[in-house]
Amino acid sequence: MLRNSNSVDVLTLTLLGCLIIVALSKMLFPKRFNQFATLLFNNRYINQYNKDQQIVDTFEGLLFANLIVNLGIIVYLFLQNNQISTAPLNLFIYTAAIGLFIIVKVVLEKLISNILAIGPIIDKYNFQRISFRNFAGLLLLPINALLIYTVKPNNTMLITALAILFLIIIYGVFLFIKNNLNTFKKSLFYFILYLCTLEIAPYIVLYKIITNNKV
Repeated sequence: MLRNSNSVDVLTLTLLGCLIIVALSKMLFPKRFNQFATLLFNNRYINQYNKDQQIVDTFEGLLFANLIVNLGIIVYLFLQNNQISTAPLNLFIYTAAIGLFIIVKVVLEKLISNILAIGPIIDKYNFQRISFRNFAGLLLLPINALLIYTVKPNNTMLITALAILFLIIIYGVFLFIKNNLNTFKKSLFYFILYLCTLEIAPYIVLYKIITNNKV
C-alpha cells in the first residue's frame, strides 16, 4: 500500500474519475456497453459497430480516456516503486503523454495505410484493436485499485498488469487476422509491413528511450 498520503489522495480522485467515466459510458450507451462487455467471447460488438464508425465516437472516447488514465497510473506507480522522484500531479502529465502518443500513432497509421492502398482493411483492424485496448483499460481499473489500496506494488506486478493489456490486444489482432484471411490474400505483404512499422517498431523505440533514461 502506498504510504504517501498526497499520492493516495490524487490516485483516489483519479480512480473515482475513471469510475465516473465508465459509469457515464454505460448510462449513455447501455446496449452498446453490454455488448462491449462480451467482446472477448463473441464478434457481435465488432460486427455491429465496425460498420458505423465515426470520426468522433463518444463511447470509444470515454473508454479511451479511462484507458490512458489507468496507463498513467501504472507509469506513476512504476516510477514511484523505483524510487524515482515524481510529484503526484505528474500523473496527469504521464496520462497526457500516453494519450498524445496513441493519437499521433493512429494518425500516422491512417496516412500510411492510405499510401499502401489498404485503408479499408486497416480501418476495420484499427476499430477492433481500439475496442480490445479499451476493454483492457476496463480491466486495469480494478487492478490499479488493488495495487494502490491492497498490496505494495512491485515491478513484477506492474509488468504483469501491462502484460495483461498486451495479451488482450494480441488476442484481438489474432481474431482479426483469423476472420479476414480471405481479404489478406491480396494485401498480406502490406499488412505485415504495416504491423512491423507501426505496431512493433514504435514500442521498441519507446522501450529504448525509457531504458536509456532509466525511467
